[in-house]
Amino acid sequence: QVQLVESGGGLVQAGGSLRLSCAASGGTFSSYAMGWFRQAPGKEREFVTAINWSGGRSYYADSVKGRFTISINNAKNTVYLQMNSLKPEDTAVYYCAANLSPRGSNWYAAGSMDYWGKGTLVTVSS
Repeated sequence: QVQLVESGGGLVQAGGSLRLSCAASGGTFSSYAMGWFRQAPGKEREFVTAINWSGGRSYYADSVKGRFTISINNAKNTVYLQMNSLKPEDTAVYYCAANLSPRGSNWYAAGSMDYWGKGTLVTVSS
């Protein structure tokens, strides 16, 4: 059973940085794709970024391009989300997700994810 556990959320001022971690276990991650999604209060969950485990392909939402970076530490089975230049509109619960068989053009979409973590709250104050 794949398990994903997020950490690293918290309160930060606008313009600051945070690094989220997603510790993955229970699977053969070398063939998976991993994604970060977020859900702000009163809004639907939205795509932030995703990467295939080998690190060859990554995608970002336009709203975070140039500010957020996704990366993988294979030795630790951990996916990171480095968030810089944070804005109040980045406030949300951030979720890590795994796609066990990424293929096709929508491999990074929320509907393609097979497992989800419970999320970690990021609050950006103005």
